[in-house]
Amino acid sequence: MKALFIGRFQPFHKGHLQIIQTASKKYDEIIIGLGSSQYDNSLQNPFSSDERKEMIEKSLSKIGVKNYRIELIPDIHDLDRWASYVASRVPDFDVVITNSPLTKQLFQEKGYKVEKTPILDRTKYSGKEIRRRITEDETWLYLVPEPVVEVIKKIDGVNRLKKLSK
Repeated sequence: MKALFIGRFQPFHKGHLQIIQTASKKYDEIIIGLGSSQYDNSLQNPFSSDERKEMIEKSLSKIGVKNYRIELIPDIHDLDRWASYVASRVPDFDVVITNSPLTKQLFQEKGYKVEKTPILDRTKYSGKEIRRRITEDETWLYLVPEPVVEVIKKIDGVNRLKKLSK
């Protein structure tokens, strides 16, 4: 069976890592849908699809997860068509794994099976919260895998976020 896990991964954090690690043991393949793939260099989407892909690949490689692939999913800004659009870009999945009520609803309305992910502390494991912590010089390194820290340092992501927040 193949599972689809969609996110923006801005940045990829330990919550995402835990979900994929758990799913990799349950499913033959995890299809990671890299959402909003056309956006970068904004406060909501500071990292490019290539940078996010690198964060994910290096993090999964470090823990030995190999049964995944990454698919870029640009936004279409049309909720009525979104699940069908995703299915047209990634046509071979059996189940969607998500805790997002909207994602769950949109895929269930199209007849897809949806399963919840492990419960995580969303107050910490949230891209928005991590970006806020980075811009306000609060502790954030422990919330992301070490390879993500390395990518953010390499691309000077901290300064990018601070400039974008002004």
